[in-house]
Amino acid sequence: MGTVSEDIEYDVFSSSCPSRPVLEDVTGRWGALALGALADGPLRFNELRRQVDGVSQKMLAQSLHALERDGLVHRDVQSTFPLKVEYSLTPTGAVLAAKLLDLIGYLTTSMPGILAAQQTYDEARAD
Repeated sequence: MGTVSEDIEYDVFSSSCPSRPVLEDVTGRWGALALGALADGPLRFNELRRQVDGVSQKMLAQSLHALERDGLVHRDVQSTFPLKVEYSLTPTGAVLAAKLLDLIGYLTTSMPGILAAQQTYDEARAD
């Protein structure tokens, strides 16, 4: 296993940069929504799945595994019966989730203008 070097310069615009797959994990639909949902505190898998409407069990599990590997989500398995698993944000994940929530908030408030632009675009190309 290699060691992490603090001397590396990261450039997400470079195809060989190791930050590129992390960006995909974070900005993919389910990763971003899972991080945003966990911003309010720890959730069990099914609670998280209910909050992220439309995600399949498989896709949420894959996204959570990737985010856990990236050090953004912590998975806490409590050996109770039945087994209890809770997901929460790590400190890095919490900072990132706050930034994502800012983006989501901006997008939400910008939707009237975005929808108008889409309609204008579609109408111009309908001919």
